Formats: sequence, structure tokens, C-alpha cells
Amino acid sequence: MKKYLDVLKEVNLFTGIEESELQPLLSCLSATTAHYEKGQTVFFSGQSIKQFGIVLSGQIQVVQDDYQGNRSIFAKIGSGNMFGESFACAEIKTLPVSVITTTGSELLFIDCRRLAVPCTKACSFHSRLIQNLLNIVSMKNILLTQKIEITSKRTTREKLLAYLSAEAKKARSNRFNIPFNRQELADYLSVERSAMSAELSKLRNDGVLNFHKNQFQLL
Repeated sequence: MKKYLDVLKEVNLFTGIEESELQPLLSCLSATTAHYEKGQTVFFSGQSIKQFGIVLSGQIQVVQDDYQGNRSIFAKIGSGNMFGESFACAEIKTLPVSVITTTGSELLFIDCRRLAVPCTKACSFHSRLIQNLLNIVSMKNILLTQKIEITSKRTTREKLLAYLSAEAKKARSNRFNIPFNRQELADYLSVERSAMSAELSKLRNDGVLNFHKNQFQLL
């Protein structure tokens, strides 16, 4: 675990926690680690989970597949970020999404019940962790609202412009990188890849934007 201390220090859940407290904290929470190869499923849709995860290295996606096999990407989560905390802490009986790895990944798992209930040692960091967790869940709700605003646009062109504008604002520049390849972007926006690629070409021809792979420039 020591080799991931630099990552753990940047995790929002541990904001306000001293580095010297991290190892005792993880021990108190009975945190465990696991390695996953690329393409493995961490959480399956339909299962019940008690633990949430933190990405120590690698990358995961939160996805939902419908009966026809069409995939929607809810989030792409990299090193130092959490996943599954809302479902684990709410004790949802049936998970509505799946979590899969997109690269070889090292993941840390924490039982939500261990976090929420103070231990017999009355460790001082429990209240801080709960406050941090509330902040994280609140911010993710805001991001989910933004995604709904984007995907609720009527046309593929409107969805693309809304998403790319949001990414430019996040980067504070008209030049930015997005975390998706073309298929992943289509899945995130809930559009057909071919139609999206055609619309991107039209936007470039109209002088609205330039792009190369996942690098974009809004004009």
C-alpha cells in the first residue's frame, strides 16, 4: 500500500487526513486491494454491493447495457478517483450499472459500513471521512445533472457541441483533450458512431472546430 501513498493523498475522500494517518485509517476500515486485467468486470449489473472502490492505478468505466446490447457510458474513472460509493452506501439491492476495467488496474475497496460507523477505538477521522463522502456524492450528482442536460439535446450536433463546450470550460481553454475514443464518445452521448463521425466532419467543414483523435479545438 505504501507505493500508492502519493495517489491516496490526492483522493478527495481523504482530504484533511494527514499522511501519517492514512495507513492506520485503511487498517481501521479493513480496506483491501485487488488487481484486474483489462476488460474484467469489477461490479456486475444486477448484483448487490457493500463496498465502493478507489482506482489506485489504471482506469475503469461505469456502463449500462440494454437488452439489445447497446452500451451507454456513464463515467470514465482514472487513478485517484472513487466509484460505486452511492450504490454501496445506499444499500441498493440491484446494481443498475456495471463497472469494467479499460486497462490493467489496481483497485482499493472499502466497506461503506466500516466508514459510516465509528470503531471501538473512536478514531478521529471517521467524521471527516463522512463529511468528505457527502461532498463527493454531491459533486457527482451535479456532474450527472450536466450529463443529462447534454444527452437530452435533440440532435447529435447539439449533443456534441454541448459536450465539447463543457469540456472546453473545464479545461479553461478552447484547446483540450477528451477522455474518450470515438466509440466511447458515441456511447457516452447515446448516439450512433457513424452519425456522430459524420457530424464531426460537418462541424470541421463549417469552421466550428478542429480535431485530431481525442484532441479538440473550438473555433
